[in-house]
Amino acid sequence: MAEPLPPFPVKFFIAALYCDSDALERAKTLLIAEWGRIDYFGQDRVFDVTGYYDEEMGSPQIRQIMTFETLQEPTLLVPMKIRCNELEKKCISEGKRVVNLDAGYLDHNKVILASAKEAGQKVYLDNGIYADLAGRYKSGKYQPFEWSFPDFKDGRYDQELCQIRSIYLRQLKEWRKTSDMF
Repeated sequence: MAEPLPPFPVKFFIAALYCDSDALERAKTLLIAEWGRIDYFGQDRVFDVTGYYDEEMGSPQIRQIMTFETLQEPTLLVPMKIRCNELEKKCISEGKRVVNLDAGYLDHNKVILASAKEAGQKVYLDNGIYADLAGRYKSGKYQPFEWSFPDFKDGRYDQELCQIRSIYLRQLKEWRKTSDMF
């Protein structure tokens, strides 16, 4: 019989969606205050796969992925998603949301996004938050699934996710040296 073990720590990220760079900078300040230093800032990429946010946020929207320096237990996903929703509210301008902060994490095998929306592939965690498996590492990249968000499916983040994975693997190696877990 296998004995349950604590999980390996994971690399948390925020996939921020915004139109106004000042709003993103305000959000970054709040994110750093919550979860510490950001050690990776991805390239600004046009978010052009849906018009879902146009009325609320304006257009064009830009997506940027950023990661936190400190590895955390994956159980942080629920409180992180809830707190991201609260931080979005702190950034509201003229009654409208100006930044969307999607929390997620990756490890050497997978990319998980937090969601407050139910769907067939999502696994309920707690407090109205689901885990959405967005990709699985195989053949040198995180492979999307049929249900993955279009911007995660079309390859635009493939290189960034692999760079983040490399950072994560280096950090995990260091963590293992100091962990008494194994």
